[in-house]
Amino acid sequence: MAETNGSLERPALKNDRYLRALLKQPVDVTPVWMMRQAGRYLPEYKATRAVAGDFMSLCKNAELACEVTLQPLRRFPLDAAILFSDILTIPDAMGLGLYFETGEGPRFERPITCKADVDRIGVPDPEGELQYVMNAVRTIRRELKGDVPLIGFSGSPWTLATYMVEGGSSKAFTKIKKMAFAEPQVLHALLGKLADSVTSYLNAQIAAGAQSVMVFDTWGGVLSPRDYKEFSLQYMQRIVEGLTRESEGRRVPVTLFTKNGGMWLEAIAATGCDAVGLDWTIDIAEAKARVGDKVALQGNMDPSMLYAPPARIEQEVGDILAGFGEGTGHVFNLGHGIHLDVPPEHAGVFVDAVHRLSAQYHK
Repeated sequence: MAETNGSLERPALKNDRYLRALLKQPVDVTPVWMMRQAGRYLPEYKATRAVAGDFMSLCKNAELACEVTLQPLRRFPLDAAILFSDILTIPDAMGLGLYFETGEGPRFERPITCKADVDRIGVPDPEGELQYVMNAVRTIRRELKGDVPLIGFSGSPWTLATYMVEGGSSKAFTKIKKMAFAEPQVLHALLGKLADSVTSYLNAQIAAGAQSVMVFDTWGGVLSPRDYKEFSLQYMQRIVEGLTRESEGRRVPVTLFTKNGGMWLEAIAATGCDAVGLDWTIDIAEAKARVGDKVALQGNMDPSMLYAPPARIEQEVGDILAGFGEGTGHVFNLGHGIHLDVPPEHAGVFVDAVHRLSAQYHK
């Protein structure tokens, strides 16, 4: 493929309904993709991961990361691909020593405990320590051949900080909340560095070929309303304000997703993002009534519904589509990531139902 001014000439997008829906433009049917669609519920993913050896080796191999990104698109008529990577790439690049404990999830050898630890870390170079992510983005864009758009992503500063301070996954979040309430200046210094890192990281993904970006604030919902705005939302807004919003001649939409963030929809919508992700704990009709004229909405079927018989899955899809109602501005998704033991054929029922049942709302 020809190089022009340092960037690749890329084929025209054949299916852009996902990007159009995020910008509240007309579509023929409601677009659909699934959080964690490239992953461990698929036997072909497990086979590719076995070739890689371990999870991070899979993330760091551009060809294999591309392969697992494309696997769900071969099975299902999804309207977007999402970069196969992990939210903890930034803390890993900051030198915290990321590793994965069997059955325990991610851990850090050198967690952040004090101001000196925060002072020691820098903003990673996206084409340096994180170049493997950009290589994966470039490879995936090339291999997609314009079939569907590619979504880039990052964790939110607050969510990344929880792992960095707790040293891994947590249930009570006592260490980071202790820092928030006893030494807030230390946490704000960390969150500031993370906001700068995420902005730089997402802009590099856009430059490498991501056509939309998403910020996952998985743990924002553990905060009180006041603390959410202070420690999570203001830093996501800073990222939104610093993002490249146009590339390759079209708008690059940004979606913010806070799990258990339904009470803060208006505040999230006011950040300047294009879309707000919803988990399953809020009714989509209520969400649309509250913020639907300002932003698009993404969501929001309970991932566990994919354990149900096909007829029940279709019923749930129909109910959510009816809740959103007519018009554009809805990207159908699960309210969080697909579970690892969901039968792949149930995911297929879900995707087909969204396309088939949504056409009536887009006449």
